[in-house]
Amino acid sequence: MPAPDSTTALDPAVIREAAGWLVRLHSGEAGPADHEAFERWRRASPDHERAWERAEKLSAKFGAVSPALGVPVLTRQGTVNRRAVVKTLAILGVVAPAGWLGASLWRGETGDVYRAAVGENRRVALADRSLVQLNTSTDIAVRYSDEARVLQLRQGEIYIETAADLRSPSRPFLVETRQGRLRALGTRFVVRELARGDKDVTALTVLEHRVEITLKSSGSRRIVGAGETVVFSDQAFDAAESPRQPPGQPSAAAPSWTKGMLQADNARLDAFLRELARYRPGILRCEPEVASLRVSGMFVLGDTDHILDIIGETLPVRIVRRTAYWVTVTSNTR
Repeated sequence: MPAPDSTTALDPAVIREAAGWLVRLHSGEAGPADHEAFERWRRASPDHERAWERAEKLSAKFGAVSPALGVPVLTRQGTVNRRAVVKTLAILGVVAPAGWLGASLWRGETGDVYRAAVGENRRVALADRSLVQLNTSTDIAVRYSDEARVLQLRQGEIYIETAADLRSPSRPFLVETRQGRLRALGTRFVVRELARGDKDVTALTVLEHRVEITLKSSGSRRIVGAGETVVFSDQAFDAAESPRQPPGQPSAAAPSWTKGMLQADNARLDAFLRELARYRPGILRCEPEVASLRVSGMFVLGDTDHILDIIGETLPVRIVRRTAYWVTVTSNTR
């Protein structure tokens, strides 16, 4: 079988990944970790290298200058519309899943950017009267167009209350993550990006009405109803999902973190501390001998050191503070 050349068809998913790297690396925000991750991706497969070569050639052709000297066509704000992006990807050799690119928010076309630092809780009113609340260490970008209202979750966790669009015809409200696109169907919901094992996933919890999920690579779709939590990668839905609310029960309340609280209901101590660690800088470790102890209660997130003091007073553990940023919870018998 002859070796593939530059004209051989490539997997659409690989083309989309190359386009994403093109935009990320020329966005002006890429750091050393981004470049290292890109090099790992590029070396992982000959197809990745071919897709990247094709993306660079396209960037030079449409950007009119060397990619090292200017922002490529996919990221140029104010001069490239949605049709140009679709045309660009078509030249790259891929047609995205139906509806995916219709309101895709590419990295680099940032719109309005909002961030919440570690331990911060931020509430933002959007232009259409929708409300979004950012949990600790969260980064989002919002971009409204004539076709759609798009919010990109770059990292972290958000709680959203969507408002009806005042425009006619009404525009869909979309949330994009690295794993998929969420279409709100008149609803309240929570979206969180997290690591599960060796892969990154998105967790969606619907509190009211419904949300439609479209996976980024496979294009598979699912509608999620109130009371459901679904975890998914860009390729598949996780088999483990929480049950629906029993019929007749009121809609779920907003998560406790939106009120500045951390709730635990018979949680394992190691799981509780992993969650608490999201709200404080530095390292928070739990020794294996106390990991299975159970925690219940409602804790105020404004002072995480005080929460640790409470844990130390109510459980048979000792809080060892090597520094303010390196804390270990261990057995009090040591």
